[in-house]
Amino acid sequence: MTAKRHRIWIFTLIAVAMLTSMPSLMNATENEVFIRANQVGYLPDEEKVAIAFSTAPLIDQKFDLIDAITGKVVWSSPKIGASVGTYGNYPYNYLLDFSAVQTPGRYKIRLKTANVISLPFTIGKNAYDGYQEFIVRYISQQRCGYNPALDQVCHRKDGRTMYGPMPDSTYIDASGGWHDAADYLRYLMTSGNTVCRLLFAYKQNKTKFTDVVDEWGHSGSNGIPDVLDEAKWGLDWMLKMHPKPDQLFHQVADDRDHIGFKLPYLDTADYGWGKGGYRPVYYATGKPQGLKKFQNTSTGIANLAGRYAVAMAMAYDIWKNELKDLNFAERCLKAGIEVYEMGLKQPGCQEGTPCTQPYRYYENTWADDMEWGAAELFKATNQKKYLEEARIFAKMIQSTSWMGADTARHYEFYPFMNMGHYALFEVTEPSFRDTLIGYYRSGIEAVQKRAQSNPYFVGMPFIWCSNHLAAAFVTQCILYEKMTGDKQFRSVMSAHRDWLLGRNPWGVSQFADIPEKEGNTPLYPHSVMTGLNQRITGAMNDGPVYASIYNSLAGIRLVNPDSYAKFQSDLVVYHDDVGDYSTNEPTLDGTAEALFFIATFGNE
Repeated sequence: MTAKRHRIWIFTLIAVAMLTSMPSLMNATENEVFIRANQVGYLPDEEKVAIAFSTAPLIDQKFDLIDAITGKVVWSSPKIGASVGTYGNYPYNYLLDFSAVQTPGRYKIRLKTANVISLPFTIGKNAYDGYQEFIVRYISQQRCGYNPALDQVCHRKDGRTMYGPMPDSTYIDASGGWHDAADYLRYLMTSGNTVCRLLFAYKQNKTKFTDVVDEWGHSGSNGIPDVLDEAKWGLDWMLKMHPKPDQLFHQVADDRDHIGFKLPYLDTADYGWGKGGYRPVYYATGKPQGLKKFQNTSTGIANLAGRYAVAMAMAYDIWKNELKDLNFAERCLKAGIEVYEMGLKQPGCQEGTPCTQPYRYYENTWADDMEWGAAELFKATNQKKYLEEARIFAKMIQSTSWMGADTARHYEFYPFMNMGHYALFEVTEPSFRDTLIGYYRSGIEAVQKRAQSNPYFVGMPFIWCSNHLAAAFVTQCILYEKMTGDKQFRSVMSAHRDWLLGRNPWGVSQFADIPEKEGNTPLYPHSVMTGLNQRITGAMNDGPVYASIYNSLAGIRLVNPDSYAKFQSDLVVYHDDVGDYSTNEPTLDGTAEALFFIATFGNE
């Protein structure tokens, strides 16, 4: 991940001591045959396809679906058919289709003659129940300021301004918000999107979120769904980053943070004000920034402004109409309108600001964000100006995306799918809806075409944060079906969802503790919490990357022998190891990206 992931980690003795050799979780046989399935499970009436792969052909092979508890065979397949191609090191890959089974239960797949059994999974309407709360819990664990997971307060001195209209090093209160990943930087780019995703997931799935903690993350109901408590934590910080009607700050700290694992409240990074002292707060100038050797290539602030308006407009609706807090609602709407107007005046993208390293967030799309912001402001105000501007921005961005591409720069097409098209679809005239549908369909078809080249039927490029792309694609497919009723893309949608949940060469769900029991999920995420033997429940990691990317990176040192070595290839790699910051680092915004689809598949 950009600056925060391109670094040489210094592992402490306690981390090394805690990370003992990882036991193999691979279900191997002498014949080198493996089964991969979605470890969370499948809804009763949907397509259900697992994958078996091997070093030699599986001739006249059948498979059984067995009860996970009793081992009793509940369904047997016809012959599985011919191999669907090579992937990585395994020349034979076979699709195991058990869509005919709809009876709720807990199951495993068994290739009887090969003596191979899959990990268990669920079939049923409740397969995904509760996992949306796991994701909200992880985001709470990322809090800066008071952190309920640690019961400590960190970064009390944020921060000292840079590039602002006031003299450099002027103090402003920029405390709060969330740490971006395993590091302790905070970005309006990713945090703003996180708030948007929390609020959107809630608005689309209101009955699926619970209230078990208060606003501080302490046990005990406060009458507000926990997802909204978490969103407000982010909203409060966003409001601080907009201290005056014509001012916007976008980043707290920089890559000087990257000095090794340390607990946030024991942070010793030195930004020029002493170890553990003040940290810089960067003003959104929309122009190149960088205090030392490296600078970004920013061209405007509309990317940030559009998403800022989205978050504040949705907050206005919820806090006014549901939570009955009119003062907070009006404050949010006012801020959203002000920052949106700033975006109109400064089209272009504010990138992440580097310092001692060249890596950063390279976002260069912004019309999608302004489209989304304008659409949400229209819903909040009913002012036709916003509706007209949303249509203009929609025509500007069209179907521009990573979808269908073999590669892209890091965060180049952020936030990875265009939510603005769906928001505008909800309020625009029928004649323009077909245009918006076409934009979505174009992207989905591009991924589908690329996906046909591999047995897993996935079409995202394996750049940094490939899991973010897969999650975004699942969201776009779901929203397309909501817009049209067209179910033709369910197979390719399910393939990307299932990849994230274990149907991948390594057989690893990309979410910590999802599934909660009997699954194979990341045990050693790239985080200081791993060194403390703490679980990072609900977090989605960056995901597999091209081997060419992995091999080019400095500072990656695996702490343990690679228990997935036989599944690594010249194409793509993944390591469940605290030393791999490229594939195994949990991220704030990527996890939030997945919240919508996890909640959508959950039962009431």
